[in-house]
Amino acid sequence: MQNLIKTVIFSLALGLVGGCSYFGVYKRDLPQGNLITQDMLAQLEPGMTRKQVQYVMGSPLLEAPFEANQWDYVFMLDKAYGGTVYKRLTLTFANDRLVDMETAGDIDKDVDLKAESGPGPAVESNTMTGNLLDTTPNRGPQGGEPATRTIEGDTAP
Repeated sequence: MQNLIKTVIFSLALGLVGGCSYFGVYKRDLPQGNLITQDMLAQLEPGMTRKQVQYVMGSPLLEAPFEANQWDYVFMLDKAYGGTVYKRLTLTFANDRLVDMETAGDIDKDVDLKAESGPGPAVESNTMTGNLLDTTPNRGPQGGEPATRTIEGDTAP
């Protein structure tokens, strides 16, 4: 009986001590703002119109409220298990044409936004393309849809 009590107490103590271990918390990379790549910067040239710049870079993150001729593109990546990457691009326009580009931060490095393996949920590499509803076989009519029936030999819809 005394041996059983010692075994139970030892098991409880072992369970409590095991519960104090730290396995880590899942974190993920947190990108914010407009992604700025080297390909985008290479396409920008002085004299481009605002529409051309917007086609290449996307909508600006910030438009100066008192200076309508300045667009700011800012990107920040807070890496889960590392530091942060900061990029800033300021474009200045005159007469709706690009005249100046100012950069700041790690603008020369492209950022890899692919999921990394490690602690956390698994990332599936198989992605389904298309609309799932279109690939569902023999889907019956749903609310608001007319029920259709095809008869062999009938060519009318």
